[in-house]
Amino acid sequence: MIKEIEDMSYSEPSRIKHEDTEEQTDLAEIKQQRVKLKEVEEEKSRKKVKQLHTCSQCGKSFRKKENLNVHMRIHTGEKPYTCPQCGKSFTAAAGLSYHLHIHSGEKPFNCDQCGKKFISSSILKQHQKVHSDEKPHVCTFCGKTFIKKGNLNVYHLHIHSGEKPFNCDQCGKKFISSSILKQHQKVHSDEKPHVCTFCGKTFIKKGNLNVHMRVHTGKKLYTCPQCGKSFADSSGLSYHLHIHSGEKPFNCDQCDKKFISSSCLKQHQKVHSDEKPHVCSYCGKSFSRLNSCKLHQKTHNEVRDHMCFECGKSFTVAAVLTRHQRIHTGEKPYKCSYCDKSFTVSGSLKRHEGLHTGEKPYHCTQCGKSFTRLRILRKTKFFFHL
Repeated sequence: MIKEIEDMSYSEPSRIKHEDTEEQTDLAEIKQQRVKLKEVEEEKSRKKVKQLHTCSQCGKSFRKKENLNVHMRIHTGEKPYTCPQCGKSFTAAAGLSYHLHIHSGEKPFNCDQCGKKFISSSILKQHQKVHSDEKPHVCTFCGKTFIKKGNLNVYHLHIHSGEKPFNCDQCGKKFISSSILKQHQKVHSDEKPHVCTFCGKTFIKKGNLNVHMRVHTGKKLYTCPQCGKSFADSSGLSYHLHIHSGEKPFNCDQCDKKFISSSCLKQHQKVHSDEKPHVCSYCGKSFSRLNSCKLHQKTHNEVRDHMCFECGKSFTVAAVLTRHQRIHTGEKPYKCSYCDKSFTVSGSLKRHEGLHTGEKPYHCTQCGKSFTRLRILRKTKFFFHL
């Protein structure tokens, strides 16, 4: 019995030592496997880098050779996919497939929240972010957020940088993206393929035609959450919201007048330069704005395609029709911030508020005199400085 106990006492340390050795061997094997796995992953990663197909023109890389081939057509101008209905050509089959929906009018993908229809599932997915209020792409300069990364990178960031790398070779005008440049170049070609079925007016962009059609249908999709006023397009609503906020972030560096948009500021600055590049082909009258010239030309050919449904009176401009309709409705949306008086048009409100403030924003560069109205400044220049 004593001998058995002695044998056990000798064998126990030996067993423990053997178990420790086995455990160390297992750990060593696991470490070795991890090293091998890491080497395999690194090899896969190296192969992936080797497999990248790089464009010799711009350096952009692609995992698939066929994607590089499609990309190269941007540089070569090759467009092998042609629409059988209108002859328009595309660099990729997907572009042609997308385009064919324009002819067929087919929009098989429906939004389950608003019923809007789309020609592809990717556009539907992009649209659905509007309902979720998800804007994951944030501008690091001003904090503004965007649904699409492209809207942040391609459009918005250029506002901060001022960069416009795409030049029009006909007029020298610069643009922030190639797509906007292509759209602009249609101005020089006079190509306006989109025709209004009501009045025959033609448009470069289909989107502009769609907005124009609302003049005839009376459809106003965009509603102000503060006063309930509706607008035919989103820019009209955006412009209107500044009336409630009073925000005018764009300042004129010559007269300190403030504006609610950069386009309004640019338009105003032509007052100081006296530049009038747009000439009426009928009478030779010059205008600072192309739109003003076009509206003026309608007085020569008597195109009055905007009719009031209340009294039958017709107008050359939709905005004039809108102002006219306030005679019937009694609407006076422009309220003085100093007294209780209201006005049917914004211009009347501005002139009226000038009585309260004493502001004279129009300065004559020749005599230094200031005026409350642009019309008086122009008359002064005509009678005293010419």
